[in-house]
Amino acid sequence: MKIVYCIAGTHNSGGMERVLANKANYLSRIGNDITIITTDQRNKTPYFEMDSRIKHYDLNINYCENENKSLVEKLASYPFKQHSHFVRLSAFLKTHKADIVISMFDHEASFLYKIKDGSKKVLEIHFSRFKRIQYGRRGVWKLIDSLRSRRDVLLARKYDSFVVLTHEDKKYWNDLDNMVVIPNANSFEPQSQSSLINKRVIAVGRYDYQKGFDNLIKIWKVVNQYYPDWSLDIFGDGPLKKSYKRLINDLELNASVSLCPPVKDIEREYIKRSILVMTSRYEGFGMALTEAQSCGLPLIAFACKCGPRDIIKDGVNGFLVEEYDNDIMSEKLMKLMGDENLRIEMGSNAKLMSDNFSLEKIMAIWLELFDTLKSK
Repeated sequence: MKIVYCIAGTHNSGGMERVLANKANYLSRIGNDITIITTDQRNKTPYFEMDSRIKHYDLNINYCENENKSLVEKLASYPFKQHSHFVRLSAFLKTHKADIVISMFDHEASFLYKIKDGSKKVLEIHFSRFKRIQYGRRGVWKLIDSLRSRRDVLLARKYDSFVVLTHEDKKYWNDLDNMVVIPNANSFEPQSQSSLINKRVIAVGRYDYQKGFDNLIKIWKVVNQYYPDWSLDIFGDGPLKKSYKRLINDLELNASVSLCPPVKDIEREYIKRSILVMTSRYEGFGMALTEAQSCGLPLIAFACKCGPRDIIKDGVNGFLVEEYDNDIMSEKLMKLMGDENLRIEMGSNAKLMSDNFSLEKIMAIWLELFDTLKSK
């Protein structure tokens, strides 16, 4: 099959880019013709390794140029960029003659279904139904986020297939007839697993409002009083890095909390830790959860929308904590930190449950979807 993926860029170290690399590499290895079309690559190389047979094509739209502009400037500029995007993508697809074209719910999502190139169109979402209104923005931006959230449902209906990541999220889209649930696969197949004896906790994600690391650092202030010999390592980068550094300093946690840069070989870091904690305010899936459990780590997460409920079975491979309940989060962390046997039991269960997200199993679902669409 000739399959095309559309994404803003592949140079970032985010979960969506990692997922795309894994899927594209798999599909290419088994003989499919894979092309990745970007809008904002800006001559940068992909962050994650890509199969040499995968073709890359950048449309040079550069939506990122609008990032630091005012609302008025963005409203004036965006339609022109959308028009250029439509014209250039249409020209490419009508020449390329793909079987399947997939939007990862980026800027082309608003018009890809309109392009009559003979391909089946798939919309693939990597965030939850209510992500936009979970941004926590105010004023005019709050209204815009609400309107765009409503528009998302209308857009999703127009595609041959609409793919969501979790069964929990599926309920929030009014059970659209074209909707399919396909979770993210494990990012890697670990060569070993954690011994769970190191007194180290790990968190992974972008340093922004969504991931809630400000809450995590405050939670750690409580935990550290009872377990001063344990440490917390937060892997990531982002706009709130300086804010987190100040908070760590203000709470006098410099000796036990470390902000670590993102790494390509995150498996090595999981293996060195004994617990994975997630304090996100919202998620699309929660890749850190599946990555960590594949390395045999027990999991603790707020039961935010959406993702953790599809991955964690409370009391089996970890703990689910009601959103924003920092007290219970502290208690559950300390329960695992103080009980090595419980860590080993939950870590063993986590390793077994990680098989549900193996690359082979998840890609089999994708291939079945592609075959079904092609036969229509």
